Amino acid sequence: MIYHMAQALQSKYSFFNVFHYVSVRSICALLSSMLISFVFGNMFIRFCQKHFRAKAREWTPETHQAKNDTPTMGGLFVISVFLINALLWTNLTKINVWLFLICVMGYGLIGFLDDVCKLKYRKGISASLKFRLQVGFGFALSLAWYFMLSPNTSICVPFFKNFMPEIGVLLIPWATFIMVATSNAVNLTDGLDGLATGPLIFNFSTFAFIAYLSGHVKFATYLYIPYSGSAELTVLACTLVGALVGFLWYNTYPAQIFMGDVGSLAMGAGLAFFALMVRQEFLLLLSGGIFVLETVSVILQVASFKLTGKRIFLMAPIHHHFELKGWKESKVTVRFWIISMILCLLALLTLKIR
Repeated sequence: MIYHMAQALQSKYSFFNVFHYVSVRSICALLSSMLISFVFGNMFIRFCQKHFRAKAREWTPETHQAKNDTPTMGGLFVISVFLINALLWTNLTKINVWLFLICVMGYGLIGFLDDVCKLKYRKGISASLKFRLQVGFGFALSLAWYFMLSPNTSICVPFFKNFMPEIGVLLIPWATFIMVATSNAVNLTDGLDGLATGPLIFNFSTFAFIAYLSGHVKFATYLYIPYSGSAELTVLACTLVGALVGFLWYNTYPAQIFMGDVGSLAMGAGLAFFALMVRQEFLLLLSGGIFVLETVSVILQVASFKLTGKRIFLMAPIHHHFELKGWKESKVTVRFWIISMILCLLALLTLKIR
């Protein structure tokens, strides 16, 4: 909205030319997202205290029983702040902007349905239905992306500048898989106060920078990365960073509000789709290493128990293992944040090391 208003006024008032720049709008979007979060956060928490009180998840340490009745559905707040600021600061004529908004809202709706069922019936929707909804929506979104934008269908492999295998129409199921896997990985990670929010902030910051680089022909050519025309996506990523930082103000230990599936599924799928649109989904394995670690720990735990009857970890996902080892919740969270920050820096480093 502001971008289009500035476009109309710049011929009369030269000041408005500044909003033509992606960098300016990205910073403005980040700051305005944080400001709105700080101003309206407590109001939203009071609303959730009346209507959305969570119960501690099953199969969590005993200490988590103290979290009973903490408000949930914080993801609704993150998505709302994000949508308001995205509409304010982005170029709404870009199809990739709308596809990203649809991705976040679609997966957020699936999470919202699951959260409502948990609150009302003490049990979410069935795992099979949840998975089918994720796959179905992800496949439809991938189809729209493929046919509406005709994206680059080569896969960028870190450390190799001349090895970019072409997958053609297989990009559709590939993108679906990445979105479903990442959305569930973030959902698994969201088990401690602020644990998922921190790595999400680092990852969206990382991919905001990558989107800016891959959206400029000279930078993309110099770094041997696919040119994706994705500079406008930088504004969206910065908007989400601001919304997540604002949410972390209330979500950090001890949490005043939880993200809920509405937030974790939306943010996970959004991160995956963002990485896909800038054609750097393999970097997500590195920058999102915390999400990968959490998912792998669950897979290994289940496989080990079914095959041998023994558990590898005291409890899975792995953050609960460290809790049962005697680490304080805040220590687990901050150490995972530090690891995530290092992994994101390494991911950026790979852009140059080719």
